[in-house]
Amino acid sequence: MGLYNPPSVTVTTSSSSTSTPTTVSASTSSGSLLSANSNRQGATIWNNSTANLYIEFGSSASTSAFTAKLSAGGYFEVPYKFTGAISGIWDAANGNALIRELT
Repeated sequence: MGLYNPPSVTVTTSSSSTSTPTTVSASTSSGSLLSANSNRQGATIWNNSTANLYIEFGSSASTSAFTAKLSAGGYFEVPYKFTGAISGIWDAANGNALIRELT
């Protein structure tokens, strides 16, 4: 069986030119960190709290079902081109999350 090699391949890259800051106060109830945004290229989340922040890709986070756990002072980069909603919950209500959404 022969190998097939296409004559050319086109690779399209995208870039971000806007960073939108958001601050979300810590809460022991699940809340929105970022709404779904089809224009999102990426995002960063810094846990500016002395408590743990549990991040979930979706509309509801819990301390037992989460995508990532950020310790106090922790930093998280949302995977490239994830455009869905992101929620969070802390194990104590102090401080906040400092978020930058890249579009």
